[in-house]
Formats: sequence, C-alpha cells, structure tokens
Amino acid sequence: MRITGYKSHGVAAAAALVNAVTCADGDDSPAALRRILREHEFFWHEFADADAADFRHWGRTLRPFFEADGLAEVMAMLNGLMLEIPMHPHLADHEPHGLHMHYAPPSSRLAERFRATTLMNLAELIVEHGLGRTGVCAAEGCDHVYADTSRAGRRRFCSEGCANRTNVAAFRARRRE
Repeated sequence: MRITGYKSHGVAAAAALVNAVTCADGDDSPAALRRILREHEFFWHEFADADAADFRHWGRTLRPFFEADGLAEVMAMLNGLMLEIPMHPHLADHEPHGLHMHYAPPSSRLAERFRATTLMNLAELIVEHGLGRTGVCAAEGCDHVYADTSRAGRRRFCSEGCANRTNVAAFRARRRE
C-alpha cells in the first residue's frame, strides 16, 4: 500500500491544518480553513464559519504527532485518538477517486469526517513508512510541519523555499571557510 492519491489528501490536509492553526505565520480564519479543505479535495462547501473552532481544535490536537520523536509516542497518540473519534469505515466508489475507504458515515458533520479521514490517513502513513516522513521543518526559524507522501520520502523541509534558503546558507558558510 502506498499513501498516494486520495490518501495523501488527508495527510497533506492534516499538515496544512496544523500549519494554519499552530504556526506563527498561520491563518486560521474561516476563509483559510475553507481553502485548505478545497485544496485537499474535501467538501469545503459544507464548511460553515461556526465549524472553524472544531477545525482549530483538531489542528492543535495533531501538532504533537508531527513533533513526536518516537514510534511508541505516536502509536499511543493515534490509538488514543482512534478510541475518541467515532469512526464507521465503509467503502465508497465515486469520481474522481474510484473505490476507496471513508472512515465516517456521510451523515456525519464535515468536521467529524475530516477528523476520521486525516487520523486514519496519518495512521496508514506511519504503518507503511514509520516516522521518517513527518516532522517539523529543518529550516532555522521555521515552525511549519510537513508530511512526505513522495516515493523517495527524503523530505526535511516544509517547502522548497525553506530547503533552498537552508542550502544556500550552508553553501555560503562552506565558501567562507
């Protein structure tokens, strides 16, 4: 099983939500949260401004997942959340994703479906790849988190901008020596 396609939307959405809610430069306004849902192919049109508090809480809840140092810590966290979050897995077959799993019934509120999906997709990422694909950006002064769903799985930065700044700074430091 590879965490790609539909599954990676939940993983990427979780990281985007954590960054919006917990980072110094984050934007957790209802419009920004709606944009995260839209960009990651969730039913953003169901998002009401009153839902923002639930999404903000979920972003703060997931931050320790990305900061975790050990697999036992992540397993305990995810297992605890799986007991708290009502889930009812079922198969769905709709465009553009084809046959795939949903983890909360369609009658659930958007926030509940989002929590169940992101939780299960993060758990699947850890089962398949361990902790090496998630973390906090390695760039100095950046507090953004990332989740690497690429084939290579070597990511250490939240963005190409942070990677480039870090690499340029390292290059310049070597030249000075």
